[in-house]
Amino acid sequence: MKRRTFLATLAATPLLPTLAQAAPLDYAPGLINERIDAGETVFLDYKASWCTTCAAQERVLDALKAENPAYEANITFINIDWDTWARTEVVSSLNVVRRSTLIAIGPDRREIGRIVAGTGRDEIKALMDAALAVASA
Repeated sequence: MKRRTFLATLAATPLLPTLAQAAPLDYAPGLINERIDAGETVFLDYKASWCTTCAAQERVLDALKAENPAYEANITFINIDWDTWARTEVVSSLNVVRRSTLIAIGPDRREIGRIVAGTGRDEIKALMDAALAVASA
């Protein structure tokens, strides 16, 4: 192994747990309850690949996560594909009326807040900050 490769690999090693957490989880039945039962704060992102509002929200979420690693370190982000899950209990039980809905839920199962079709950085940051406050309490 070349020295540069070794040093780069060595420097990146502490980041491996962070990188593993970085990607949002894709929803599967039972995942939300499993994570909440484990004491986690969850951030649900109801989205569709073709939705421009969802894409705008995702750009803001990604930028905020990049600015503040504490979000991903303390909050479990879960993507819920609207085209797959729109007519199921994960949508109806939380009264989600459309894609591009963001919901934060604390480990006590109480809704921290939600945004429907909002793409403003300040609005999304406020919801993420509220979720982080609950997760860090």
